[in-house]
Formats: sequence, structure tokens, C-alpha cells
Amino acid sequence: MGLDITVLIADWSWLARAPREERLERLRDAWYADETGLWDGDAPTPEGEWEWPQGPHAGSFALYEFRRTLGSFKPHFWAGERWEAVRDHVGPPLRAATDALLEGLVRCGPDGEADHVDPGFFSDDPRVSHGLLLARSPERVRELSATWERLRPRIEAMREPFTRHAGAPGGWICDFDEFTDLLADWGRVLAEAARRGWGVVGLKE
Repeated sequence: MGLDITVLIADWSWLARAPREERLERLRDAWYADETGLWDGDAPTPEGEWEWPQGPHAGSFALYEFRRTLGSFKPHFWAGERWEAVRDHVGPPLRAATDALLEGLVRCGPDGEADHVDPGFFSDDPRVSHGLLLARSPERVRELSATWERLRPRIEAMREPFTRHAGAPGGWICDFDEFTDLLADWGRVLAEAARRGWGVVGLKE
């Protein structure tokens, strides 16, 4: 089946009302609650759109449906792999910005040590943090959103080297447009969270 990921934005001040070891459970319980209306319809949420809950936590969190991922982590992983193939073929400013964005969200980086969970907010006890793939604080979200805004107007310069060195017809993130669409979706997530002063969470269920 492979690894899945659900990406949410959440109000850190709402989560902080619970003890550290209960915050992830608070978010999951709110997401799973029947009164959210998130589980009522048979039709999937349109790709590239937000799901906003109803009920008592309507202003506390939201989910984003990435395009062409089917909820799988594989496209995010392969975006990092495609970037690894092309990063030595672009200029230093573009390389630095793309490294910062991807390593801040999904890529482990050349040394394999990038951590995608900011310390101190959620418990690091594996008994209560199971399934937590990504947790970025509002401050870190603002930094990553600013990184995307710097990268966005220059990313087209990557098209030719990406096509030459990283194109993989038939696979995940098979071409430059799929790569940039995924990054743009992350940019949307970051921008909305930054606008609200919220954090970003990625969960495996």
C-alpha cells in the first residue's frame, strides 16, 4: 500500500490548550469527529482544494487535497529524488531556495538528517507521536512560505535541466510540470497557514 500523508493546517494556540502529550490526539479527534462534516459525502474533495470542517472546531484546522497524489507520500518522496538528480545543474540561488523548501517539508537532504518535526510543541514520545511526519510551527511556516515566494518567479529556469536530467515518463513526478505543481500546492498550504498564523502538520494514518 505504501506510506500515505494527510496535510493539515492548524491553529497552534488551540492545540496548545492541551498538554503537550495530548495535542496530536486533540487534532486527530477533531478531524475524525462526525460533526465536522468531513466524512459525510461519498464524493472526494476536488484536488487542489481545501476541506474546512464544520462544528465546534470549524476555525481551528483545515485539510488540503494535493493534486495527483491520491493521498500518497510517494509523489512527495519522488519530488525529492527528482530534485536530487537536477540540483547540481542549476545555479546556486535556485539550488539553495529549492533545497530549503524541500528539506523543510519532505526531503531528507544529502546527509539524510533533515528533521521535519519542529521540537518542543508535540510530544516526542513514540507512543503518542506515531504517524507524525511533519510539524512546522507558525514561525517556521512563515520562513518556508517566504522561501517559496522567492523561488516561485525563478522556478521556470529549472525546466530545461529538469527535463534533461530528471524526467521519468510513467513514474511519480514524471516531468517538470508535475514537479512544479506539487511545489505550488505546498506553497498554497504554507501561504494559507502563514496568513492565519497557524502551523502545518503532516500525518500518516
